[in-house]
Amino acid sequence: MLTFTDAARNKILELLEAQDRAGLCLRLEIKGRGPGGFLYSMSFVGPEDKRPSDVVSDAAGFPVLTDAESAPNLKGARVDFVDELNVSGFKIENPNALWTDPVALAVQKVLDEQINPAIAGHGGFVTLLDVRQNIAYIQLGGGCQGCGMVDVTLKQGVEVMIKEAVPQIVAVMDTTDHAAGENPFYRPSEKGPSPLA
Repeated sequence: MLTFTDAARNKILELLEAQDRAGLCLRLEIKGRGPGGFLYSMSFVGPEDKRPSDVVSDAAGFPVLTDAESAPNLKGARVDFVDELNVSGFKIENPNALWTDPVALAVQKVLDEQINPAIAGHGGFVTLLDVRQNIAYIQLGGGCQGCGMVDVTLKQGVEVMIKEAVPQIVAVMDTTDHAAGENPFYRPSEKGPSPLA
């Protein structure tokens, strides 16, 4: 069961009241996985935005909606709100394993041990969001987001390394919004230097 500390519950109720959003639900979902653990999304939505497959729980003051896919990975998680000198925000302590699927575990290992160390010198990193039907869904960040050499890095580096190490993977899909990157005006290139090529 997903739980909220008093600090987290009070902060959410404070935000609902301050923004005149009484009656809204909190949607909490897992949007992917990164080097630091699960990547979460929290937002306020209206009751009409409840999906048929959502898991609904009561946080003693507001309903919490969780999609059916995220719910098992949030079981036993605890949402807290931290307000300290250097940091302020929600913190989720989650006891669940980042990956249970052996194929996803193998892909994550390639990212952690080979790919991310290689592109770190260029200020980039790759996050594994999911593995479905033997397709690895990734997102590029840092210097790789919006870089003109991203196509080369992806096709000649990341994809090749993942497929060689994990033969079950048939494709690698880049879900990155490259227009929002540091170099969004660089046109993708078919050739040239890449940290992995």
